[in-house]
Amino acid sequence: MGKIGIRRIYEPPAQADGQRILVDRLWPRGVTKEAADLTLWCREIAPSSALRKWFGHDPAKFDAFRDRYRRELDDNPDAVALLCDRAVKGDVTLLYAAHDERCNHAVVLAQYLRDRCGKAPKAGSKPSDA
Repeated sequence: MGKIGIRRIYEPPAQADGQRILVDRLWPRGVTKEAADLTLWCREIAPSSALRKWFGHDPAKFDAFRDRYRRELDDNPDAVALLCDRAVKGDVTLLYAAHDERCNHAVVLAQYLRDRCGKAPKAGSKPSDA
């Protein structure tokens, strides 16, 4: 499996990025598609609008946000499988627009994928309750 990294979309692309995948539901302000140099825009992997609005990038809510977002990811096996498939084929950089580099959904998603990609459910299946 390749490396799964994260970086802000506002940083210039680097050769070491591998596949550059935007994981935000909304297109980041001020970034052109050419400057983004994306491999894929996977909006369906982003937190739901309700969860994003509830979190509001408040670091005090980050632990609860992480738990809620991981549950959303558990219920989104097709998008998880898509990103795991990409990670198995090579290095992936998850791109996000949030200002906080430590308390954002890409941090949670990257760790989730590192934990799951070797044992990710196949597309269309739900993880077991075991």
